[in-house]
Amino acid sequence: MANTVTVKDLVDSSGFIIISGKEFLDKKITTAEISRPGLELTGFFTYYPSTRIQLLGMTELTFTERMTSEERLVIMRRLCQKETPCFVIGRRLEAPAELVKAAQEAGIPILSAQSRTTRVSSNITNFLEGKLAERVSMHGVLVDVFGMGVMITGDSGVGKSETALELIQKGHRLVADDRVDLYQHDENTLIGEAPSILRHLIEIRGIGIIDVMTLFGAGAVKQTNEVNLIVNLEMWSKEKKFDRLGSTEELMNILEVDVPRITIPVKTGRNLAIIIEVAAMNFRAKNMGYNAAETFEKNLEALIEENKLKEE
Repeated sequence: MANTVTVKDLVDSSGFIIISGKEFLDKKITTAEISRPGLELTGFFTYYPSTRIQLLGMTELTFTERMTSEERLVIMRRLCQKETPCFVIGRRLEAPAELVKAAQEAGIPILSAQSRTTRVSSNITNFLEGKLAERVSMHGVLVDVFGMGVMITGDSGVGKSETALELIQKGHRLVADDRVDLYQHDENTLIGEAPSILRHLIEIRGIGIIDVMTLFGAGAVKQTNEVNLIVNLEMWSKEKKFDRLGSTEELMNILEVDVPRITIPVKTGRNLAIIIEVAAMNFRAKNMGYNAAETFEKNLEALIEENKLKEE
């Protein structure tokens, strides 16, 4: 599923100033791509991407100054298509009067940004890619542990929320409880966040729903976080074989992103919060080039080779 984004959402998130068309802020934005109409200002509209946000900077506005007022109005009216969501003017530059007139006629808002145009383009693209990306929801808890996004999964009642609560008490941050909305940020990055109705809330059986930010402060919660590791909690069983060395790596593919996944057996007396902390630190160590399992295997091979030499 994908979210819908309006121009008002963009204004609220960016702090852009509304130059004109305040009554048209409900217009939908359907693509994260941005258009800087350069060729169009010369009259070439064959491939004009009218469904994109139109971004005008110093280059575009300086070029229009060479035109007469009548010529500018003709071009601006051609730029203002009914499907065009909005115009954004970079560097707080003044919008041409002809653009304001044409946009008002077509029902298109014009916004003003303070930053330089290239930065405005980057910021808008990042915002829209996150909002318009395909999304999936997974049952689980997402916690920021030592700066790493750890998503705790497992059957209902296995202790996910209780483990997350203990992690929060130890200084880590809650991102989402019960349901995690996930979207792909790029080819290698998966981002998770809480549905708006569940933001900052956690459910503990026997107590009910608690507001983590109210009880533990703003430092105990986080809006979004990359998902770096999935920790699956599974009830311990004699029949089930669990990885003891950590030499095998399991990957879970979510929205075409492979995320490492480990399974931790749940048994009376095990401190799951501490185990998850260690799992996060161990995963970070692996990313930095140190693998304890590989070191153990190398030491074991060296010991076996040494014993063979002694026997000979």
